Amino acid sequence: MWYFGKTVRYVSSHVSSKYAHAIINDVAGHTGWLRIAPTSADGVTNVLGILTAANANGRQVNVYIDSNQITATYMS
Repeated sequence: MWYFGKTVRYVSSHVSSKYAHAIINDVAGHTGWLRIAPTSADGVTNVLGILTAANANGRQVNVYIDSNQITATYMS
């Protein structure tokens, strides 16, 4: 499900290239850390990059969350 106009509160990553998480404010039904879906190393890096840039610059994002994992995002 898509969630629009959300703020990224925190981002986190680990040395494993497929292990990254984010906290997105005000996402109904989803609280705490959400894992970025570990589909591919490049995919995790790309999503984490967008979320990190949004967090650092106070921008909003639109995120797609499926099974408590972030699978897609774009910055507003």
